[in-house]
Amino acid sequence: MRRVLFAAMLASLAYCPAASAAPRSDCHAQATRDLQRLSPQGHAIYSAMTDKKLFFTWIGCDDVQLGLSTAVHESVHILTEKNDGFLLIDGGLVRRPHEVSKFFPPKEIAGRFERDDIYVKTYLLPGAASSADDFLYLLDELNAYSHDLSSAVKLVPLHKPGNGEVAHRDGLSALMSFVMSYVDAAREKKPATWSGLQRPEPRKALQTLWGQAETALASSCTQPAFGRKDHVYIGFMCEAKNNRALSELLGRAPACPRDCLSPGTAALR
Repeated sequence: MRRVLFAAMLASLAYCPAASAAPRSDCHAQATRDLQRLSPQGHAIYSAMTDKKLFFTWIGCDDVQLGLSTAVHESVHILTEKNDGFLLIDGGLVRRPHEVSKFFPPKEIAGRFERDDIYVKTYLLPGAASSADDFLYLLDELNAYSHDLSSAVKLVPLHKPGNGEVAHRDGLSALMSFVMSYVDAAREKKPATWSGLQRPEPRKALQTLWGQAETALASSCTQPAFGRKDHVYIGFMCEAKNNRALSELLGRAPACPRDCLSPGTAALR
């Protein structure tokens, strides 16, 4: 969703006569230093980008925390395509299991969620992102949002009260819910996909990306007002009936980040 919102913003600027001047870039040098100081893993993504100007495209000087975490998110997508592998927060790389592209399309699980949910609209409804048609790209979003949230948490010192609050936790918790639901649907109704998910490469990729997502999500539970609908997504994940299939693939029960549901981390209103 981040890139959709930012693309719309940039498009509006492009067609607005009053916005003929170039966007502010005077914060970029300091933003890079702050990223290196506060989020070395996020800075590693910046360093891996050949086109540094593309990285800065996503950084608005009015909200550097949001801009940097979004830039990391989008750069992860670019580097994933370049390397044909999912770049991990710890610096590792997991080869993309292309065989999952033959599995049933994720758009078939959209009916399990609220149709007007912005993440459902963006990632599951037909005609939206590639993730609606290809599970490989749903995993790609899961990985990008893990990087996004991990960096956002570390970049909290850059937050300014005047910027308001941003629902940083919503994206990752939504994608985790979608992946969990997809696996559940596979076990229930899609035997070919369920069998495919148990093959070594897809299973290993899923285990690795899910474990990373759990860690990133848990790291955000100390941050109050870091989400709007996160409690809905996390509540979904914590229900045993929703995570039984994923438990089989992980070889354990998925972690339930109950600390993110405590009053101290109440959702934004």
